[in-house]
Amino acid sequence: MTASDNRGDGREAVGVFTDAASLQGAIDDLLAAGFGLEALSLLASEEAVEEKLGHKYQKVDELEDDPAAPRTRYVPLRTVEDAERASIGALGLLGALGASGAVVASGGALASAALAAGLGAGSWALLGEFLAKFIGASHAERIKEQIAHGGLLLWARCADEAQEATAQRVLTRHSGRDVHIHTLTAQV
Repeated sequence: MTASDNRGDGREAVGVFTDAASLQGAIDDLLAAGFGLEALSLLASEEAVEEKLGHKYQKVDELEDDPAAPRTRYVPLRTVEDAERASIGALGLLGALGASGAVVASGGALASAALAAGLGAGSWALLGEFLAKFIGASHAERIKEQIAHGGLLLWARCADEAQEATAQRVLTRHSGRDVHIHTLTAQV
């Protein structure tokens, strides 16, 4: 029998944070302590919670130990920023290629092709920039919603008692409140 067999379906640390900076500090320290990205999860959007649970929640405290509370995996901020830059660049390139291809195919002059490429790239880059702002705004809105409901929930799945102790220490050090360990059920 392995250690995890004695620990039910698994265990995790949970904490509530009052601001994004404290949450990010805890996440950074958990990652530095050897927790993988797959071990960290956050509360999903307010709409996802309402859809899954069938009701609105008043306080995030209600959801700390609820195995049915919908979660989302933690995505590092750098990954989000990379996705934003990629959407701007890819759409700009798509516009440039499309516009210049159309002009060249129609037998237009090189100058016309260059002008069309520039205009096309600009139009598509603006769309990419809009998408990037939407990604950032969506993330900010989710944080604002959860803080209005009492804080930002962070769950850290623990492989053993040593990780449980580390997670509790890290969450507490970064001003997490109601930091504790709970047993996961098969639903999570």
